[in-house]
Amino acid sequence: MTMLFNIAFSPAALYFHLPARFCFMSIATQRSSVVFLKLERDLIKLCSKPQAENVHRFRTGVRRLQILLGELSPKLDRSQKKLLKLLGRIRKRAGKVRDLDVQLAALRGLKMPQEPRRKTQLVNHLIELRRQQEKKLRKLVDKNSVREIRKRLKRAGKNFSPKVSRDPLMVAKGMLQRLDRTDAPLTEPVLHQYRILSKRARYAAEFAGESADAVQFIASLRRVQDALGDWHDWLTLTQTALDHLGEVHESSLVAELRNVTGAKFRHAVAVLSHLRANLPAASGHAVQPPAKSTGKATHPAASAA
Repeated sequence: MTMLFNIAFSPAALYFHLPARFCFMSIATQRSSVVFLKLERDLIKLCSKPQAENVHRFRTGVRRLQILLGELSPKLDRSQKKLLKLLGRIRKRAGKVRDLDVQLAALRGLKMPQEPRRKTQLVNHLIELRRQQEKKLRKLVDKNSVREIRKRLKRAGKNFSPKVSRDPLMVAKGMLQRLDRTDAPLTEPVLHQYRILSKRARYAAEFAGESADAVQFIASLRRVQDALGDWHDWLTLTQTALDHLGEVHESSLVAELRNVTGAKFRHAVAVLSHLRANLPAASGHAVQPPAKSTGKATHPAASAA
């Protein structure tokens, strides 16, 4: 049992380096087992201590399970649907906690000598908001709910069949191509859509076998996801500051936050424009990394979401 536990939860076990002659289903069998087991562990950690990292890992685990069962599996049974519904409710509430965690991290890392009191005031406001959201989250993860979810997770993991009807990499590329409108301007709503889809596409692609195509495609998704996520974090923080501190002419802190958010937006547009330009090739060829990218591409096993 000890050996099984170590294999299931070690970072290296998230991906398996098998010869090319092995089909996707061989990898999915092992990968799916890790998803079910790891999510159960993350749920327990979330209940005992909803710290920032535990909240983040739980939400990521739920999203991976949603992709595995909802996008790559042939069909959901009633128990799986109920499981995803229960997990979805908790994930949404945990998302509110996560949003405040990233806002706090961004604000604390902002270096500006002006208005230290306003910054402290905003930090304290965010801390109080997080306390309120954590309280609501704890109510959702009571003993009975957790017991039922763990029971359904074990059943789903035991009954899951790796005989998927759709190729993970093609599913992932198809997700992004739903929004491939090369001539459409990259507005905030469009960036929001890509932010969500890039996460889902990445999780789907990570179920594919190791190949140069998969490695490069996932690396491109990571760059887009990081850029869009960074922009969204600062945008959310700016809106919180506006609500709490007032408009720009009343606060240099809000003005600075808007400046940072604008820069993050321009960077996100640049990164996303590169991906969109390569989407036509994504249907049959690997997406090439940006010219300024340095370092060798690694398999997605190297890092968590």
